Amino acid sequence: MKLKVTFLLLFVVLSLSAQVASEQDIKVGVVLSGGGAKGLAHVGVLKVLEEAGVRVDYIAGTSMGAIVGGLYASGYSAKQLDSLFRIIDFSMVIQDDLPRKAKTFYEKEASEKFAISLPFDNFKLSLPQSISKGQNTYNLLIRLLEHVSDTEDFTQLPIPFFCVATDIEKAEQVILDTGFLPEAISASGALPTLFKPVTLGDRILIDGGVVNNYPIDELRAKGVDIIIGVDVQDDLRKRDQLTTAPEIFLQINNYRTIKEMEGKRDSTDVYIRPDVAGFTVVDFDEKNTIIDRGETEARKQLDALKEIALRQGALSRKRILPKLKDSIAIDAIILRGNKEYTRSYILGKLQLDPPVTIDYEQFSNGINNLSATENFDRIGYRLKKIPEGTLLQFDIQESKSKQSIGLGIHYDDLYRSAALINYTRKRVLFDNDIATFDFIVGDNIRYAFNYYIDKGYYWSLGLRSTYNTFEKGVNARLIETVGAVDLTGINRVTLEYQDITNQIYLQTLFVKQFSLDLGVQHKFLDVETETINAGDNITGFVFEKSHFFGAYGQLKFDSLDNKYFPTSGFYFDGDFDLTLFSSDFNENFTEFSIANAYFLYAKSISDKFTLLTGISGGFKLGGEDVRSLDFFLGGYGNKKINNLVPFYGYDFISIAGDGYVKADFSLDYEFVKKNHFNVAVNIANAGYNLFPSEEWLTSPDYTGYALGYGMDTFLGPLELKYTYSPEVKTGEWFIALGFRF
Repeated sequence: MKLKVTFLLLFVVLSLSAQVASEQDIKVGVVLSGGGAKGLAHVGVLKVLEEAGVRVDYIAGTSMGAIVGGLYASGYSAKQLDSLFRIIDFSMVIQDDLPRKAKTFYEKEASEKFAISLPFDNFKLSLPQSISKGQNTYNLLIRLLEHVSDTEDFTQLPIPFFCVATDIEKAEQVILDTGFLPEAISASGALPTLFKPVTLGDRILIDGGVVNNYPIDELRAKGVDIIIGVDVQDDLRKRDQLTTAPEIFLQINNYRTIKEMEGKRDSTDVYIRPDVAGFTVVDFDEKNTIIDRGETEARKQLDALKEIALRQGALSRKRILPKLKDSIAIDAIILRGNKEYTRSYILGKLQLDPPVTIDYEQFSNGINNLSATENFDRIGYRLKKIPEGTLLQFDIQESKSKQSIGLGIHYDDLYRSAALINYTRKRVLFDNDIATFDFIVGDNIRYAFNYYIDKGYYWSLGLRSTYNTFEKGVNARLIETVGAVDLTGINRVTLEYQDITNQIYLQTLFVKQFSLDLGVQHKFLDVETETINAGDNITGFVFEKSHFFGAYGQLKFDSLDNKYFPTSGFYFDGDFDLTLFSSDFNENFTEFSIANAYFLYAKSISDKFTLLTGISGGFKLGGEDVRSLDFFLGGYGNKKINNLVPFYGYDFISIAGDGYVKADFSLDYEFVKKNHFNVAVNIANAGYNLFPSEEWLTSPDYTGYALGYGMDTFLGPLELKYTYSPEVKTGEWFIALGFRF
């Protein structure tokens, strides 16, 4: 009898112990809602969860909640995520703002003259699918999640995870719990109009928040006992906030999600709603404040979180410590999805020739080079382990758009007002060619035509034709010197200047950094005036009206981070023109050559101040009687034409010579983002017989100073400068607006 009682008591004790053990090992799931930039509050909440000792057993997320949740599930601690998100430049990541060094010289020039570019396929204007292709976001996720690249079952991550996306064709939710983690997260966060849809298999996916922005029911089905939910969704707006079409559209879209949250909120065991009212989905500049708001709100629930932690056992699986690799080893490459563009073209842009081990920065530069071509909607890639080593697999989506229309505006004191209409066509004759035509209307009609066959690091072929014209008042004494005419009694002469330049050239990259052009060119130059008469009742006087034929070479290097307001980098442009023949309007032509070089160095000396140093010079050999292509200094703000050299303190075409040397120094102060104050000084020696007489070594004959304001706008730079020269003793104002074309 005693033995039976003993066994009965033992059974009761063991049963109670098992029950207590069960209660001490509850599973906790965390659900993170979408909300764009407001989702950064999730990071602050996770910090408090870790502080309370809560063991997270499952994570579910949508959109930004998927990004934060996926990174946390992969092994990052909340503290690591806090440090990471505070330093990320979200404006560059979201807008696919590629660094200038990723673009070829042709691509830099093409991309830095439009305010807007729209698809024009089948000769119909349309809006692009999104502001961003999401390439930079994908690149970042690849780098951050490289340590789990072989994990295709998301339940096998350090913390089991799934996220929600929306099938845009079927308008239904898709639970992503297998596959390639960076792709899944990218699909869940593909916010409509901001990011392009992501194609996974036979589905086209967008932001999961469209159908399920708070997947609590799906998380509960995973067997968790307690759910901690973080909600950063919008509330319905008041009538005074519904003043624009996007705000009304957002309100309509929020009806369903807000209605659904009424029941989901009650089903959440610990509901945390950070105070992110007043922030928008793109307020990433407020990231520090938003993260702190999440931490502040979660701390109000700290006692409840600690009680949950006390009911949990020890962590059953180890959290890994992600370490970003400095280099990447590639033994083989597979390309999938490329039809129009060859393997050699793609690998040439990537600068990859496996087997190879390269640093991650160089690899990222290659991806940027390929993306900068604008020939691909998406460049998906991943690393896989194979018996031979590491395989780099690309899944490429080529852009179906072949035609586009670009628009831009510009004003300066030489060309005056101008509006640009650009037509661009890709794959005209070959898979890797591009043709562009700029038609410029305004105070002066101009055009520019370019055709370019891109061979990457091999010799590329280009054709270029430009027409430029302007009228400008010039000091009569300068015209007397250059034109050898008597202008007694005339103070100013209005020049009518026309230039047509046609070039055929070969281009290659020299030492992988310099662009080298070699070609032949034809130039027609017409310079005349109606201010003076040629006599015999002939109105006007023609200084030059000749066709010139010859060869040219140009060597360029450009590592500036910004063309108009650089903070770092070098720029070099050197060219040599050899003119061999002429139609010889003035019957005085002799063969001549012109060499010209310009060097600029930009260096930040603090967070706000940048010092820019420029040196330039040029000389002419032969052609003593052909003055129309000499060097003419003065003015500022226009696109370079022939040998017109900008110079503070003097109006356009104020100083002439067959040689010049010039130095300029500028200090730029960015007092508010994209707003600049700058001061500058330039000095020069210029004239005829400058170098043989060694006068270029003497103290400067010409000096000028400038005080300016600049603003970086979507139309291009706005620049206003007041300049002064002690030799002239009068000031000159220069204003320029928009990209130069």
